[in-house]
Amino acid sequence: MVNKIGIIGCGWLGLPLAESLVNGGFEVRGTTTSKNKMAVLEEKGIQPFQISISEKEINGDIHAFLSSIEVLIINIPPKLRGKGPKESYIDKIKLLYLTIKKSDVKNIIFASSTAVYGDAKGIVTEETKPLPTTASGIQLLQCENLLKNDKELNTVIIRFGGLIGPDRHPITILSGRKNLSNGDAPINLIHLDDCIGIIKTIIEHKHFNDVLNAVYPEHPTKKEYYTQAAIKRGLEPPTYHSTGKNLKLIQFCKIFLINNYHFHTPLN
Repeated sequence: MVNKIGIIGCGWLGLPLAESLVNGGFEVRGTTTSKNKMAVLEEKGIQPFQISISEKEINGDIHAFLSSIEVLIINIPPKLRGKGPKESYIDKIKLLYLTIKKSDVKNIIFASSTAVYGDAKGIVTEETKPLPTTASGIQLLQCENLLKNDKELNTVIIRFGGLIGPDRHPITILSGRKNLSNGDAPINLIHLDDCIGIIKTIIEHKHFNDVLNAVYPEHPTKKEYYTQAAIKRGLEPPTYHSTGKNLKLIQFCKIFLINNYHFHTPLN
């Protein structure tokens, strides 16, 4: 049985995941870049480590963090959007990878994104060839390959769809916007609860050496979904124009192979 789990990146997903694992009886170590957040992790029963990873160095006691870890969850997204300084995400993960290779860690869960599929059209499964078009998608795919091509590591790649959950929903940005494109495109989203549920299921069933899509199984169009999401929250709905058919719909074929996984939370 797996007992010791390490989570690199205790943010929007990592912190509630760590808390859920602690409540499930696991010994959990978690990293944060913030000194102020150390106490928050400790209060939730998570052994805290202040560690920051850049393109050139790792600050903090990463070796102590990795010691005796049975499953390592890498949950640090690329910082390639916005107006701030950009980073080489691949260099950052390469540095972490080389450090992992010096440890006794063998089982890895890498949080990736469906962005690696780029502009793929039609039904997209785990067998679809990734053709990323964005900087983050390109670098995520490079990191996926770095980890899964190392046969000494047991790596599962989880390609999450758009993330929603407490204090995080696209409608807060889309509300009131006019004449948006891709109104007929299906949504490919997943709720925080199911991100946690899928990771826990992988750990409990030791399902490694695989690539999994993690997207809620219902796919209303963007126009339908975001109109209803806005109305529910008392916001002005966005407006869309039609874009035709054969748009990207991401399926989650393999996840059902793991203990017949059932999604917990509707995309409300």
